[in-house]
Formats: sequence, C-alpha cells, structure tokens
Amino acid sequence: MIDRGRSVAVVGAGIAGLCSAKLLSEFGFDVHVYDRTPDVGGVWSVTRRYPGVTTQNNKGTYAFSDFPMPGAYPEWPTGEQVQQYLDDYVEHFGLRHMLRLGTEVISAEQDPVTERWTVTSRLIDSGETAVGEYDSLVVANGIFCDPFVPAYEGRAEYEAAGGRLCAASDFHDLADAEDRDVLVIGYGKSSCDVAEALSDVAASTTVVAREVTWKMPRKLANVLNYKYILLTRFSEGLFEHIEQRGFGRFLTGSGRFVRNGLLGGIERVARRQLRLDRVGLVPEGSFERIVRHAVSLATEGFYEKVEAGTVSVRRGRSITALREKDGRPVAELDDGTVLPADVVVCATGFVQRVPFLSAAVQERLLDEDGNFELYRQILPNDVAGLYFVGYGSSLFSPLSAEAAALWTVNHMLGGEIPPVEERREFVRTRLDWMIERTEGKHARGTNIIPFSLRHVDEILDEIGLNVGPGTRFLQWVLPARPSSYRDAAQVLKRRHAVAGERGIVPTRQVG
Repeated sequence: MIDRGRSVAVVGAGIAGLCSAKLLSEFGFDVHVYDRTPDVGGVWSVTRRYPGVTTQNNKGTYAFSDFPMPGAYPEWPTGEQVQQYLDDYVEHFGLRHMLRLGTEVISAEQDPVTERWTVTSRLIDSGETAVGEYDSLVVANGIFCDPFVPAYEGRAEYEAAGGRLCAASDFHDLADAEDRDVLVIGYGKSSCDVAEALSDVAASTTVVAREVTWKMPRKLANVLNYKYILLTRFSEGLFEHIEQRGFGRFLTGSGRFVRNGLLGGIERVARRQLRLDRVGLVPEGSFERIVRHAVSLATEGFYEKVEAGTVSVRRGRSITALREKDGRPVAELDDGTVLPADVVVCATGFVQRVPFLSAAVQERLLDEDGNFELYRQILPNDVAGLYFVGYGSSLFSPLSAEAAALWTVNHMLGGEIPPVEERREFVRTRLDWMIERTEGKHARGTNIIPFSLRHVDEILDEIGLNVGPGTRFLQWVLPARPSSYRDAAQVLKRRHAVAGERGIVPTRQVG
C-alpha cells in the first residue's frame, strides 16, 4: 500500500505529462503538472503550432488506450484538433485542478538526505515565483523540448535589414509570409509542411536541405493506407533489432529476400507516386534508411508544388551566412548562391534538455557525449525519485507514453527491477546499438523508431501488463489499436490493492 499523501511534480503538459498525471492520480498520488505554455498539448500547443501541421499517425493509432479520438476527426487530424483532443482528455478525466499552466519550472533541486525535490516555478505573465516540495519528479517535457536554430553568421545585420529568423514552431500566422521570399531549412515533415503551406501566400518558397530523405505517402499507390505498412509488428520485423526474435529473425536472416523484396517494392512505388525522379529528389541509399531517425510522412501537395515550380528545393545545400544586400535581407548558401530571404524558417530539429535540473544531477543522467542514460527510457541509473516519461521517439506516442507511465507507477509502488549494474550494462549496450543503427541520429539516446511496439512490449512485459499472444498476433498484420491496452491500469490496481473510480478487475493478462 502507498502513502496516499505522496506527492509528485510532473514537468510538461503534453501527451506524456497528461497521461502520467492521470495514472498517478488514479493510484492515489497527489500530482501537480507544470507547463510554461498557456494550454495543454506540448508540441500541439497554440504557442508551438506552425501552419499546415498534422499528425503523422492516423487518428486510430495516435490516441490513448481509454480515450479514442472523435469519430468526426479526419484520418490525419490537424494540430488544432489534437490540442482539443488533449484538452478534452483533461476534462474527461478531471485533471484540470492539477495543472499549473503558464508556469515555468526554473529549478528542481533534490535534498541529498531525504531525496525529496524542491521545485521552484515562475508564472510567465507576472514573474511571480513559488516553491513546492515533492517526493518524486516526472520529467515529461518531451524529446521535442527546445527547437534548434543554427547560429548563422550575420544574423544581427540580417534582422536589421528587416529579415526574420525563427523556428518552425514559432511561426504561427500565414499572413507573416504573404508576398515575402521565404526559405525553409530542413527536409523533415515539419519543413515540408511549412513550405507547402507558406507557398500559397509567399512570393517565393525555397527549401534548403542538406540531405533529402525517404518519405512515405499517406496512401501507397493512392490505395493502401500507410498504417498497414509501417504501424504493424510486421514492419518492425523488417528491421534488425539487437535482440531479434521469432518471425523477425527469419525476415532479417534466411528470409531476407522477402524483406528486401517488400522494401524494394515500396521504394519503387514511393518514387513513382511522389515524382522523386522527375523532381530530382531521390534520396541516397535504399528505402530502409527511412528509419534512421524518424519516419517522415510525405506532405500532401508538396511534391506536386515542387514539380510545378511553386516550391523549389536546394538539395545538398546549407546556409553559411545571413546578410543585408542592397537594403534587403538575403541568405548565402555554401555554393556561393545568394537568395532573397525575408523570412528564414528553421525546421532543423530539437534539443533534448532538462535545464531545470542542476549540473550535478545532469552529470548523473548523461554519458560523456551528452546522451541520456535511462533504463527503459524512463529511469536514471543514479538519481532516486526521478522518472522520464515520453523520452522515446515513437510511432505510437500516446501508447508509448502510457506504457512508460504505468512502469513509473509500478516502480513507485515498489515494483521490482533488475539491480543497478545490470541496468547500467543494458542501457550502455542499447545506446551503442542505437547510435550505430541510426548513423548517429539517435537524438541523444531517445530514438526508439522503428521499434515502437517492441519498446512497449519490453516495458509492459517487465511489469506483467502486456497484451496477450492473440492480440500480438493480430498486430503483425493490422495496425496496433491503443484500446487493446485499456485494462492495464485496472490490472495494476488489483495487484496493488488500489481502488479506483472505475472499480477493480480480477488480475489477468490484458488483451
């Protein structure tokens, strides 16, 4: 049994923070959720949504296990719809009183004796500070914490000439691009989304991409929804895992010809459907490199606009400096080209940071290269009472976050885990493998793509809450349904004799 007064601070009110708060409160913990934005949603907050943003997942897979997206939503919801869905989640489960929105966590200090956390926060509007004490701290600020904007030479001169340099998540209004020359930096989903949207109003739109990568059409050959290709266990089995097993071992071993044939076929269809040969944007290497960092869904209309000349792509190029020329803001590329650039939008990734933790704590979280060393992407090796939820780049973000939150609750309730030396070895081995398979694009040790379901398996297997073999078999050929996991919390309540609003169910395997 737990002390019903035990308190937890959660930093972040996005997907990971909200499901952590919901599950912790159901198990009797006193929870406060801090977020510097004025609304819930994390990357979907009104303060971070760029024009044209939609989900990569379809609505059926981008949802919590016990709270499906509205049936009226389109297959790929907009950013505004996702934020509304998360706000409805807060309302439905009565989480509003736990939220401390518009409140930035300045510091979280741990007492070396009691191991309790002192959290100092500041209201964004007034600057007023407050201090709270908690038994545990859950970091849920996300792997898309702070947008990365390169430190371009000449920025001050460029901005003095009227130029605007910003991250994609800081560009909110299409009108700000009207009749202006726009450069979008990067080639991920966000850069293509932004470029396609801004091109409707901009005088010119140019994508500057150091590298072009493979994209997956929403519907392959305009018929087969990509969820049947990339959101199943079969798709995960096509790629070599450090602990390959079952049919996946066949697909990457003696049955490799099947795997290669399937990936080759998808590559050919994608090349033709997205006009990659015609527009000169066939990526280097084979299609399997799509999973090096994050699977990117093709933006609707982007390649059509490239072919029509509405959007231009400077492939293999990067900005070396921003300048003023003849009274106008411009950008210099590494091939010497000078482009007019009233607006430069950087979709150049994010920095995973926990700035509110002291340098001493961060030294115990990170390896010498700055990678997070977290067991199951959740638990530090050497810091008590600290948990990370949502620190795995997943194709099933809500489900992955729920699994991590369940693992966290179980650990707080006294659930057993391997000894620290065994955990340390596991983390190091996984991190080395992650760096190798992503060609260094491991997002400081938070990249679990494409093994999203495998990661959920490992988390839930360890705490005995995974779905049964029948469900896992269906997930080989059909996209995983988050609702298959909806009973996991009730099973955990029964195990720890915790009563909840929805009652107690007999202990059994979920699914």
